Amino acid sequence: MRILRGQHAPLPHDGPGCALTIGNFDGVHRGHQAMLALLQSEARHRGLRTCAMTFEPHPRDYFAQRAGQPEKAPARIATLRDKLHELARCGVDDVVVLRFNEALASLPAEDFIQHMLVDRLKARYVLVGDDFRFGARRTGDYALLDASGARLGFDVARMMSYEVHGLRVSSSAVRAALAAGEMEHAATLLGRPYAISGHVVHGKKLGRDLGFRTLNLRFPFHRPAAGGIYVVRVHGLGARPLPGVASLGVRPTVEDAGRVLLETHCLEWPDGLGDEAGYGRLISVELLHKLHDERRYDSLEALRAGIAQDESDARAWFSVQMT
Repeated sequence: MRILRGQHAPLPHDGPGCALTIGNFDGVHRGHQAMLALLQSEARHRGLRTCAMTFEPHPRDYFAQRAGQPEKAPARIATLRDKLHELARCGVDDVVVLRFNEALASLPAEDFIQHMLVDRLKARYVLVGDDFRFGARRTGDYALLDASGARLGFDVARMMSYEVHGLRVSSSAVRAALAAGEMEHAATLLGRPYAISGHVVHGKKLGRDLGFRTLNLRFPFHRPAAGGIYVVRVHGLGARPLPGVASLGVRPTVEDAGRVLLETHCLEWPDGLGDEAGYGRLISVELLHKLHDERRYDSLEALRAGIAQDESDARAWFSVQMT
């Protein structure tokens, strides 16, 4: 999959053009997956490459920051890395990542169509969701896009809501499930267990001092959709996934500086993998079951006892799953 960043990045113009879809794709849930499958089908029929256009930061995040109300930004489900990974897994050929800034926010809808869709991407087919809006002040809608397509030479289609058991699948629904700690429901909406990936970074080594070595991943957004203590499964350290227990949050007992970390303690450690071998590795951590929210402990000894209890509860959970 080719990744193209920015409004002015050089774009390949091989072939007759592309079949394009546009969205934030936070989580790449089952609704997104259904849309991408339809995009692929249309692209194959027309002999086109598939292209997904997405934005960083999230437009709502940008407007919340601009208004001085960061609390109104949406909680983030996925990092950009994980979003791109899932788009690649869905078979997308090209992804255009546009930085959402003042220039893009103020671009008239008609100019967005002409400059981005036609001139730069050579879109021949455009597929959007039923609630798609675009352009300055969100004045662009499906009707405008459809009329422009008829005039400029590209086909336009929209996909209605995707439902599971009568419930609409959306990023908002995934966020709600994660916020409630309903990990099985989140997995149903996503079509897979909720996971966070990244390269293991060095921390303060406090977990090692407490007797619970951890693998630390940075979550780059200040408002993750999930948070708390979880039973997890870790991929990337050996031939098979490893059971573990993890904390996702700001570590209120020892730091609480607003920096979000995913700290994972593996219940097993692969034979032959030394104490330092985890650093720098790209791992993926599946959050399978929520044990509880983050807690502030009165002392490091109380923290050690709390982690020990979490480890015991995680082992018990895995034991039940195996029976």
